[in-house]
Amino acid sequence: MARTIKTYLTAERATHGDFWIRNETRKPFVEHAHRHEFFQIQFNLEGRTRHYIGSTERWLKPGSLAFVLPYRVHLGGKPGGSHFYVINFQQDFLFSELKVDPLELENVPIAQAPMLAPFLFQDAMDFVLQGADLTMAQDACAKMMGEHHRRQLFSRDIIRANLMLLISTVCERYAKPLVLADGHAWQRHHTQTLARVMRYVRENLAGRITLAEAACAASLSPNYLTNLLKQETGKTFTSLVTSRRMEKARELLTHTTLRVSEIADATGFEDEAYFARRFRQYFRVSPLAYRGQEAPAALR
Repeated sequence: MARTIKTYLTAERATHGDFWIRNETRKPFVEHAHRHEFFQIQFNLEGRTRHYIGSTERWLKPGSLAFVLPYRVHLGGKPGGSHFYVINFQQDFLFSELKVDPLELENVPIAQAPMLAPFLFQDAMDFVLQGADLTMAQDACAKMMGEHHRRQLFSRDIIRANLMLLISTVCERYAKPLVLADGHAWQRHHTQTLARVMRYVRENLAGRITLAEAACAASLSPNYLTNLLKQETGKTFTSLVTSRRMEKARELLTHTTLRVSEIADATGFEDEAYFARRFRQYFRVSPLAYRGQEAPAALR
């Protein structure tokens, strides 16, 4: 029997909600093909490992990096004696200005978000750093690891700066082939049809959203949409809508002074208590407690 492809949520994998990093000492490893709702970078330092991204097989030698978009099916090898870093981060951590649903990222031109380029074309290219670039990348990962464990006042900014340095170095070294790949418009893995569905969901979060209405907005049958979502995201329509509502609620709690009741209304929940219960189930903390942890001091 074929194994179901699991989609990992941030709450299942993260010790902090926006960014986390680990190395080969962290166990157990995920040893089956899977997806996750966050970005991931695997940076191989020792050993030769095999990595599958979609239907593409890539061998990661020392100095190689693998870039994985949210919801991209992949499987990374981790043989004995290997040394590597795995970096995970939410879209808002690095691409806060990019107001695009994660399922639509493969339709973003690199001119709009240049540092997306390695993620967009990982299935077509190998990325390997050498010499001073490799040393710099190792140092950046070590700094990110240290700040991830410390989590002091400026740790988030230091982590983001080193992550940008790592990705931008890869972009600089592979600028010409990345631009060429963008010019040839490599086939995107997520269809424009699915992008229309996600746009409809995003624009109607405050109201009642049904599978039939979303399917109609994308000119699909409900059955076809159900199968498409399962194939591309591993989620049901209901769980997908709920996850978008929870992410919107988290954004409003962090960046606005709206009351919890107002946030419940803005995310499609008629009952504040039910919203609070679902939020706690999803993020393992109450809405007010989350605001106290994550919102800037000026908004608390």
